[in-house]
Amino acid sequence: MLIHLDEEWDTGLRSADPLQFPGYEERIGSLAHESVRTGVGAVDGSEVVVIEGDFDVIGGSMGLVHGEKVVRAFDRAVERRLPVVVVTCSGGARMQEGMVALVQLARTAAAARRHRDAGLLSISVHLSPTTGGVLASYGSLTDLRVAEVGATIGFAGPRVVEQTTGVDVRGRSHTAETALVAGLVDAVVAESDLLEWVSAALGSRRLPLTVTPPPATEAATTGPGGTLGGEGAHDDVGGAWAAVVGARRIGRPTGVHLAEKICSSWTEIGLGVDPVVRVGLAELSSPTGGERGPGHFDGRAVVVASDRYAADGRPTPAGFRNAIRGIELAGRLGVPVVAIVDTPGAAPGPDAENDGIAAEIARTFAAMAAVPVPTVGICVGEGGSGGALAFVATDRLLIQEGGVFSVIGPEGAASILERDSTLAPRVASLLKLTAADLRDLGIVDEVVSDDLTSAASAVLASLVECTAETCGSGRRERFDRVTRNWLSEP
Repeated sequence: MLIHLDEEWDTGLRSADPLQFPGYEERIGSLAHESVRTGVGAVDGSEVVVIEGDFDVIGGSMGLVHGEKVVRAFDRAVERRLPVVVVTCSGGARMQEGMVALVQLARTAAAARRHRDAGLLSISVHLSPTTGGVLASYGSLTDLRVAEVGATIGFAGPRVVEQTTGVDVRGRSHTAETALVAGLVDAVVAESDLLEWVSAALGSRRLPLTVTPPPATEAATTGPGGTLGGEGAHDDVGGAWAAVVGARRIGRPTGVHLAEKICSSWTEIGLGVDPVVRVGLAELSSPTGGERGPGHFDGRAVVVASDRYAADGRPTPAGFRNAIRGIELAGRLGVPVVAIVDTPGAAPGPDAENDGIAAEIARTFAAMAAVPVPTVGICVGEGGSGGALAFVATDRLLIQEGGVFSVIGPEGAASILERDSTLAPRVASLLKLTAADLRDLGIVDEVVSDDLTSAASAVLASLVECTAETCGSGRRERFDRVTRNWLSEP
């Protein structure tokens, strides 16, 4: 077994052979144990309920005993307020028990949902093979999912697919690696490293967030978000365009670099779904490494961080969906959300449109509005339109002194207002997009230093100020207050 059981449950349960299937009674009578073992174990000192499949027992298939043991395990985890670690290595529903086996998919899925609704963490570890009914029920309903390198993962096994449909799945699906690209698992690691990953996800061990340093500093002429110069750039436009140029400067740290500063441990959620939007269940601590003080938050949180150096710096619909997943997980676990934004805006192309970019932005706004935990957002570079604001419609909103946030990028505004995007430098000053402008408008609560360590301290201090008792009110009141301030009624 991957995890040793200190206490094993329901070892005496046996199937009554509901179909009177030829030879089945003798087969199950010879078994030392069923295709799943359940009980209580520990991972690096963290007590967990364990549900672990065994492929050597009738292909790991789920019959009525397997299903009943899983249901009881999830419900006992709720009673004991314990996380669940599911280790899958399985085939489908047990054919020798027919529909009596198949209904276990519904029962185990419901049990997993009860555990989820109780605000408890669950983790799946997918060994090879993980297929069929276990994957199509409780195995896919955990909060976090990791797979071993090279594992076969899929609803129907690859041989079944190829022999029944004639489709060759090689390189296209049914592996841990293709599942990672599709966002179906959060990580793929070597078998020897699986427990370390689980331990970090439980908060027992620390695995740091590692990111690529910012590119070498350049005197920017182009950058994420569009052209930084062109005709009209020489006009006397004050400091707004200079702020835009500075926020987009190649070499300026982006969201993931601030996340690295405040996160002492990081368990990735949806690695590879969208490289522009990194989401993690993280351990936060002071960037100076000092003792916890009254003005700094130390503890777990879900962190959503932009990386404007990844791809084109624009979140895709999949990136927003992954952020929503993280926000909702924070709500269930009762941990805060920290959102760090730096993007010229959401992906605008036809693929994004057809994948529902507008709807996913709307759902991100709604998820952030509804989450019942403290939320803190910060703009560390550029905030472009609704695709940026959706991430940071939070209780407390900060911006670095060199940051900018705008209803639309200056190039887009110039294209709309002047029919000439090269007039962006002139239009920038009209948009009131600098950190000082945003503070005066009441959009942000605080302007903080561009220094990463100082900004990290400000974020942690804001988490302390945004207590559980006041969460939610900041999201509504700030934007309501801004609206009232500029509303004229007869």
